[in-house]
Amino acid sequence: MLHMKGKFLAAGAVAIGLGFNVAAANAQEFINVLTGGTSGVYYPLGVALSKIYGDNIEGVRTQVQSTKASVENLNLLQQGRGEIAFALGDSVKSAWEGDEEAGFPQQLDKLRGIAAIYPNYIQIVASQESGIQNFEDLKGRSLSVGAPKSGTELNARRIFDAMGMSYDDLSQTEYLPFGESVELIKNRQLDATLQSAGLGVASIKDLALSMPVTMVAVPEEVAESLGAPFLSATIPAGTYEGQDEDVATLAITNILVTHSDVSDDVAYEMTKQLFENLDGMVAAHAAAKAISAEKGPQGVPVPLHPGAERYYKEQGLL
Repeated sequence: MLHMKGKFLAAGAVAIGLGFNVAAANAQEFINVLTGGTSGVYYPLGVALSKIYGDNIEGVRTQVQSTKASVENLNLLQQGRGEIAFALGDSVKSAWEGDEEAGFPQQLDKLRGIAAIYPNYIQIVASQESGIQNFEDLKGRSLSVGAPKSGTELNARRIFDAMGMSYDDLSQTEYLPFGESVELIKNRQLDATLQSAGLGVASIKDLALSMPVTMVAVPEEVAESLGAPFLSATIPAGTYEGQDEDVATLAITNILVTHSDVSDDVAYEMTKQLFENLDGMVAAHAAAKAISAEKGPQGVPVPLHPGAERYYKEQGLL
């Protein structure tokens, strides 16, 4: 082991001598990308991000981990069990504040921001035969609200509260990931699913191609009631098969988060390579079209990592 360690140190010294960046000099740097369920948007974007880092940061080994998304990802970061994670803005805010009800008994004080990326849209889809036309029609019906205490499920709880409703109004509440929720609707064991994801999420695309569905609107006043980081938004007509009209809903920004034990140089490279290789992200999922360096440092509810901050300052964005 000592001999091997010496070889890594020697390689590092040569790299620095040749003027390579410090991240490249660390021959055993590891980046674990924390995502979400495989049928969501985080996962394909995480796979693309992992490839970008592996191809463009010398000496880095990458891995993609499928998880229950936001809340689990943030807790894993605090424990040092990942280097970068996708998470919903309100979950990041709750984690930083130590909101126990949201799944954070203590403040996750190691969290640091890399970038605000693309918005998640609250997308509620019901089988047409269920007869559900609007949000109030969910009363007495069965709904999947996402994995327990996931970012999606926290969104669902807040929306129900703003609508003066609760899960008690449902005949059945399922806490399932996107793909499993869709399978239950196809098998006529579930009326509807609420999914917080980028537009064109694979699970809803699959469902809309399989059977007639109804996109259920979230009234604009819900965004006003909830306030930041929620915004009123629209799911454009034609996003899904059979969707002929725009549908009102809410949006919330997704954040790429890291932790304070990640070195400044690695955080700098993770930020830089994201924005310099956005075509790879867009190829993985159209939601990435909304990502830009200009928006990167805006509205991040935790302190930016010093490495990310350095990148934005170099670009004149801070």
